[in-house]
Amino acid sequence: MFALLKTFSWQELRQHPWRNAAAMLAVMLGVALAFSVHLINSSALDEFASAARSIGGQSDLEIRAVQGGLDEHLFARIALNTDVAAASPVLELGSYLLTSQGKRSLKVLGVDALSIAAISPDLLSVPGSAAASARTNRWAVFSPGQVFLNAAAQALAGSATTVKLQRGLQWVPVQVAGSVRTTGGALAVMDIGAAQDLFEKWGQISRIDLRLKAGVDRDMFAAQLRASPDWPTHLNVTAPQDGQSQISNLSRAYRVNLTVLALIALFTGAFLVFSVLSLSVSKRAQQFALLGVLGLGARARMALVMWESFALGLVGSAAGLLLGTVLAALALQVLGGDLGGGFFSGATPALRFSPWAALIYGTLGIMAALAGGWWPARTAQRLPPAQTLKGLGSLGETRSRHWISLTLIVTGALLTSAPPVFGIALAAYLAVAMLLLGGITGLPWLIGLLLGWLTPRLSRQTLPLLALERARRQRDTAAVAVSGVVASLSLAVALTVMVASFRQSVTHWLDLMLPADLYVRSAGNLAASDTVYFSPEFVRDAARLSGVKKLQTQRVLPLVLRTDHVAVSLISREVGDAASNLPLLKPALPVPAGSTGVYVSEAVVDLHGAEPGRVFPLLSKVFEPLAQSAEAQSASFFVAGVWRDYARQNGAIVIDRRDFEALTGDRRSNELSLWLHKPDRAIDVQQALQSLAGPSASLGSDPQTGTGGLLEFGTTAQIRAISLRMFDRSFAVTYWLQAVAIGIGLFGIAASFSAQVFSRRKEFGLLVHLGLTRRQILGVVTLEGAVWTSLGAIAGLVLGLAVAVVLVHVVNPQSFHWTMDLALPWVRLLILCLAVVAAGTLTAWLAARAAAGRNAVLAVREDW
Repeated sequence: MFALLKTFSWQELRQHPWRNAAAMLAVMLGVALAFSVHLINSSALDEFASAARSIGGQSDLEIRAVQGGLDEHLFARIALNTDVAAASPVLELGSYLLTSQGKRSLKVLGVDALSIAAISPDLLSVPGSAAASARTNRWAVFSPGQVFLNAAAQALAGSATTVKLQRGLQWVPVQVAGSVRTTGGALAVMDIGAAQDLFEKWGQISRIDLRLKAGVDRDMFAAQLRASPDWPTHLNVTAPQDGQSQISNLSRAYRVNLTVLALIALFTGAFLVFSVLSLSVSKRAQQFALLGVLGLGARARMALVMWESFALGLVGSAAGLLLGTVLAALALQVLGGDLGGGFFSGATPALRFSPWAALIYGTLGIMAALAGGWWPARTAQRLPPAQTLKGLGSLGETRSRHWISLTLIVTGALLTSAPPVFGIALAAYLAVAMLLLGGITGLPWLIGLLLGWLTPRLSRQTLPLLALERARRQRDTAAVAVSGVVASLSLAVALTVMVASFRQSVTHWLDLMLPADLYVRSAGNLAASDTVYFSPEFVRDAARLSGVKKLQTQRVLPLVLRTDHVAVSLISREVGDAASNLPLLKPALPVPAGSTGVYVSEAVVDLHGAEPGRVFPLLSKVFEPLAQSAEAQSASFFVAGVWRDYARQNGAIVIDRRDFEALTGDRRSNELSLWLHKPDRAIDVQQALQSLAGPSASLGSDPQTGTGGLLEFGTTAQIRAISLRMFDRSFAVTYWLQAVAIGIGLFGIAASFSAQVFSRRKEFGLLVHLGLTRRQILGVVTLEGAVWTSLGAIAGLVLGLAVAVVLVHVVNPQSFHWTMDLALPWVRLLILCLAVVAAGTLTAWLAARAAAGRNAVLAVREDW
């Protein structure tokens, strides 16, 4: 076999290098895309985990409040426990750093310099060289207004020795006294007492890191703390790894969907391998027959073609792994590990190459090539040597087994009702694969059905009848030829419908969620919502500004409902008529007396078990710590409705502002919605608000976009345009994948037509002897191409619509916990189908023109 590969197969590769290179290119692109996505996501996850370990250090447990902060007096009690080797209090805050490009998100950690070394040595301050003396350096960590920046924060601050941090609506100057070794996003470390003073968090801490003595069981110690009679119910005792698992679980569906999207190129690449090898086997049919006469058995001929497809897959996969590594390295430098989901923004992780992942994706590329080469290998196996040597063989037909197609389609339909597995729509992906395979394998039946209906209606048209009859009688061959077009077009249609449905739903959602003329926010980062806010006095004065007709406030806070899930967003706003102000899935329910009505997003229903029309006890349990005064009340929360939220995948809960303030005493705001007397004069109101915020409000602000300063502005049109532009940029890769898939499909049909035309030379010679001209023969073949690609377009359209229904109504709700309305862009789909038919017809004409005119008459003499 190896000798045949070196001689027989190598000569084929030398004679047709570009054709085989195209097949290897398709495999390479599929492997490269999938492998690069995996490397980027795994590197970002590893970087996040490394940063979390660097901050958490060697702690065994963390004590956190369900909401808000801890009373610092609890630290003394925990530190004196006989099972605790070391305890370190930490104040964790979100803020912003003023840079030359505007404000940037920054995490601030207040630590105890005397205890942090025993648990988190990477948070130890390293004094800077700019200090006056070594003694000053040594005690800088205890000084007020001194911060130590990690590498990411230093990159933002540049060489400045004094930087400004945002607190409320003012910039607070601090001195850069040195650095810390911890990795990850931008971080500033300072003394915990200084941080409490700077951000007015007196007597509060965010968490206590614990390192237990040797021999103490971590789980048992945590259980003992929770079982203590006087243990506060609003405190959680968790392992430091829980935060890493939260972000991993939240981003898993996003990462899997991105990988599946990248594998589309590999799926279509298998069809290109199929087309290339089909053409190769067709042109070498007599050579295979001669090998058969000389003693090479049918199974050996099949094995030879499979080894050729293995070689194409091996070279393509190896090149794909190399290209994927390069793409991942470039993407990490340019995008910083964030491919659009927003889970890993703010850091530039280093590339982490995984040999096991390379082996897996390389194997997938080889398997795709082998799958594409299986049918041509079967063709080489079934060739009758004697007839083929005389030029009487063909690609052959096999008996159609409709039950296989029906079984695949029915199985796919049944799988759509299966639940997700670990938050992944695994059954839905299998359903899509089953529908595609079932539809493609059912092509012979569809072609026979449609052509059987069409042929009698063209019985008096000689050339069309000749083309239709041959296509009908060679429907298995036609199905093989158009299978690549059907696969690529169905995926293109499915992606087009899904993106159009999503965009239309997002557009309607924005129209409903943006009723005001001007929006102002203090913080776009949820972590900074308790540090950067609007005071009640500022809101009162803003409502009295000239040009403001009406003002509404919104308070956004992180709310941890379950320790194993990322915090949801609690939104306090004026609800009013919920049906008009929120994109509810169903009409709002009446709230029972004595209960407080809330409206939850679909993610809260899926992830936290909130059900409309029922009390939500989990919310009552975690709500009490939000109270800022002793007069705050406890409440029973009733889920009055479920709404769509495309901005927060982890979930959001809306509560009326008056109810929130009565329950918590918190009257602060993070966002303002303003209705103006003259919406076209919004710039005047912006300037008035900046003047109201103080002289430093415009520092770092971009006058064109209204962002970067203490206040961030946006009109309805600006926010809508920015949101849709970000949406289009996020889905731009799908358009490229559609183009690649359709291009591969058209190349496949060109190769298939070339193979068919080459094997039909004697048929064309006979038609010439019967009086048909070369132009008429080209017309017959072109009509066949038009018929085949038209049937392929119809099948691809129907199959693509079925796949789109699964993507829209199953994959998206199971993966991202939001629903959308199905939108069918018929004009775009019609143009797509017509373009495929026109391109397929043109490729058929070119293939016939290249092969049919060469000694067609003389080809008949080979039988004489």
